[in-house]
Amino acid sequence: MTQSSPRPPAPPRRSDATRTAILDAARERFAADGYERATIRAIAKHANIDPSMVMRYYGNKEGLFAAAVSIDLKLPDPASLSREEAGRKLVTHFLAMWEENEVLTALLRVGATNQAGAERMQGIFADQLMPLALRVCPDPEQAPARAALVSSQLLGLALTRYVLRFPPAVALAPEEIVAWTAPTVQRYLTAPHPA
Repeated sequence: MTQSSPRPPAPPRRSDATRTAILDAARERFAADGYERATIRAIAKHANIDPSMVMRYYGNKEGLFAAAVSIDLKLPDPASLSREEAGRKLVTHFLAMWEENEVLTALLRVGATNQAGAERMQGIFADQLMPLALRVCPDPEQAPARAALVSSQLLGLALTRYVLRFPPAVALAPEEIVAWTAPTVQRYLTAPHPA
């Protein structure tokens, strides 16, 4: 009995490469131009393809934006997170994400100026931050308000450091940001409700 040799992996399909090129171009254009000014034509030109291909794969600008900013925040598993360390771990995690992921900056820019972008940002935070807030906050009924306060802190930091680029915010070392911000996020998540 002869053994058959393993098959080599299938080469990537042309459509996969085209989709990747479109999404990469869309992320760059949305980040640079904002949602309103980014056009299908400019995105297609950036990807070196015909605009009809963008429409074929994504339907319209809204569909393209939703696909381009499909973001997994990769938050720590709520079950693995100790209540006492939640604030520090969350700030450290978000800071690392913002430092290496320009898509988040694009989403923040668009979310600040466009309803579809704002809804996308709301969905990401509701779906991904709420489970963590539910796990660590003392009263589950307060979890939505606490998650909103955490979001305000993290998004405010991102806005001043990565979008508006306030020089003092940009100059802070990541360790300083964690030291300043983590206690506030921790308080939002776990402190007793203010009387």
